[in-house]
Amino acid sequence: MTHQLRHMLRDDDITHEEQKQILKLGMKFRENRFYSQPFAGPQAVAVLFDKNSTRTRSSFSIGVAELGGYPLVIDKSSSQLGRGEPVADTARVLTRMAYTIVWRTYGQDRVEEMAKYSTVPVINALTDDFHPCQVLADFLTIAQFRGGVDELHNKTIAYVGDAANNMSNSYLLAGAVAGMDVRVAGPQGFLPRKDIVDDAKRIAEQNGGSILVTTDPREAVDGADCVFTDTWVSMGEEAEYAIRSKPFWDYQVNDKLMSYAKPDALFQHCLPAYRGKEVTPSVIDGPQSVVWDEAENRLHAQKALMTWLIAWQREDPSLLGECA
Repeated sequence: MTHQLRHMLRDDDITHEEQKQILKLGMKFRENRFYSQPFAGPQAVAVLFDKNSTRTRSSFSIGVAELGGYPLVIDKSSSQLGRGEPVADTARVLTRMAYTIVWRTYGQDRVEEMAKYSTVPVINALTDDFHPCQVLADFLTIAQFRGGVDELHNKTIAYVGDAANNMSNSYLLAGAVAGMDVRVAGPQGFLPRKDIVDDAKRIAEQNGGSILVTTDPREAVDGADCVFTDTWVSMGEEAEYAIRSKPFWDYQVNDKLMSYAKPDALFQHCLPAYRGKEVTPSVIDGPQSVVWDEAENRLHAQKALMTWLIAWQREDPSLLGECA
């Protein structure tokens, strides 16, 4: 392990082997929530929120505490960032006090600027472009139910719905890093950006996976090991639901669409879910759904990620235990 400041700003900031190491560490935290305590002291982790949150706030706050640290949770309304302080200035202050910075914000450029001026790891807890912490939890869930981390590269995953959002982008990149066969389906006008697809295809080729972007939800789901979806309307767009949702009804995850996947296919949703819209109650509340394990795995995956980043910074692989 070479001394290097590492951040997690987008899903391809780690390699195939590094992703496996983080996920295996996540499995250790599933088995023992106090497997490692790199923030014992307690040392503070700054957890910043420009957007509302339930799962991210809970999992990071509890996770930092279980890692032996103190979660310094700061909302936009109570911070100088919310009053226009430059990101660089906030970074310069927090980096002298906190041991890691976690930020849920809007533009990807904001977390990138925070990382530029930080001397501690910065974690993207969701931006408009990517949601890497969620996808680590999602892949940990597949590993939990389908043969472990070493079998992820043999899996086919399908994401259907708004394929132009941050979840679609993260599935493309993270799935490519894992060496999975990744399929993404959405209506015309709601497909991922070319540069992200190109990056995913390049990474997938290196790791033995593949990328398919289509407008046909059946093509995406056919033979898949796991089917994902997300709300059709992102935070801040709720007033436009009736208009925004029109293109997506053919992409609803219902029993018929799930029937095209493998008989034992898993269903996952990053939540919150709107039953009867992007997913039917029969699917999300049915036997193939693992959404509650998925939500719990945010805690374990994020603890693994924070521990892994700190182990890099401190040149201390002992923090990773058996996963070093």
